[in-house]
Amino acid sequence: MINHELEAIVGREYVTRPEADRAIYSVDIYWPPRLLIDRGKLPPLPDVVVQPGSVEETSAVVKLANLYHIPVTPWGGGSGSQGGIMPVYGGISLDLKRLNKIIEINEISGTVTAQGGINGYELENALNAAGWTLPHYPASVHSATLGGYLACRGSGTVSTKYGKAEDMVLSMQVVLPNGDVIRTLPVPNHAAGPGILQLFVGAEGSYGIISEATMRLERLPEVRRFRSFLFPDMHNGLEAGRNIMLDRLQPLVIRLYDERSTIKTVRRVLGQDVSSGYYMVIGFDGFEDIVSAQERRAYSICEQYGAEDLGEEAGRNWWEHRYDFYFPPKVLDFPWMFGTLDTVTTFDKLETLYWAKKEALEERYKEWDLFYYAHFSHWYLWGVMAYDRFIIENPPEDPDDALALHDEVWDLAVKVNLEYGGVINEHHGVGLKLARHVRGQYGAAFQVLEGLKDTLDPYNLLNPGKMGFG
Repeated sequence: MINHELEAIVGREYVTRPEADRAIYSVDIYWPPRLLIDRGKLPPLPDVVVQPGSVEETSAVVKLANLYHIPVTPWGGGSGSQGGIMPVYGGISLDLKRLNKIIEINEISGTVTAQGGINGYELENALNAAGWTLPHYPASVHSATLGGYLACRGSGTVSTKYGKAEDMVLSMQVVLPNGDVIRTLPVPNHAAGPGILQLFVGAEGSYGIISEATMRLERLPEVRRFRSFLFPDMHNGLEAGRNIMLDRLQPLVIRLYDERSTIKTVRRVLGQDVSSGYYMVIGFDGFEDIVSAQERRAYSICEQYGAEDLGEEAGRNWWEHRYDFYFPPKVLDFPWMFGTLDTVTTFDKLETLYWAKKEALEERYKEWDLFYYAHFSHWYLWGVMAYDRFIIENPPEDPDDALALHDEVWDLAVKVNLEYGGVINEHHGVGLKLARHVRGQYGAAFQVLEGLKDTLDPYNLLNPGKMGFG
């Protein structure tokens, strides 16, 4: 009966039931479901996939789900790494990619209003053609959607200057768990009571489905330039980056690689072998005269901290190939076990956190030859993100043993993050992977988030099993 009612809302061709098609909606970049498929098993599948073509159809599907108490898992581009799209209780996977229209490019205010299912790469191309950019360039840009940017509080490559997705959004249209459609206030900054907008940013569909958003834009820059340096040690590299930020020189990007990453990166970018050092790429963009002034001061700071100038070509090469390692054949993949453990903390705690996590993981999992490496990117005026990863090249063959090892590694990494002043994640989101750690991160404050969930979604229908809501 429910399938016929769904077909009446969106049309028969937009309701999908074959198992092979449904299996697609259980897998993103999260390692466990990919392991299960690699081992000949299936992760939890949705009972049906529905593709609404408008906010009205989205609302109607959610209202129908309320009537029958059916779970609904929003699905954007499927490019997440945290299992946020896994339908752990079955139900409806709500594929939003038909909500893909640009509603308005406002030249006066410098904004774009678009539907939540629009592909990020297609949106950026349309904006570039009009002389604008949405300066959110995640590695997932070719598959991620605008709603996905916001649902996971994502960072792009140039967030150090332009901010994260959450800093670019002005207002949103949201479908609530009961199917009501709301709009937040037309501006994000006001004193008209508490802000509602940011309740839905980062909630990963648990409080509502982002069906439309208005984002601030930037004019395309006159110039965009990059340079690279080699520092003698991590401390000096981090100190250089910290002072560039505190002097408000507005770098487009600062990316400092640890020693293990440096050896690989310098060989790849420069074709040179190095046995030690910490590689940094710095970029600036904007008007040529302003960029030149910012570069002079920033590069002077790097020299003060003992950096060797490697020139512009290496920096430009990094920018032009920054996405290469997120696609085959260079992307991390099976048979390896791997994960991105990213966190963020204040400048005073970062080095201690990095070394503590590196030592804890490599010592605890020495028998598995765990390989730990990191770079530091997404800088703030108060701190910086550690984009760190682990690799185990020969994990257990048995899927239960492999999943247990995977979760143990993550549990230890999160424990170190929280113990040393970090958070469970900086920009990949929570999803299913980190759901069990959210309560520990927030402590008594979690009752605020839980109270909102209980009020907005008393039947726990929107994306259940995520964000620590059960």
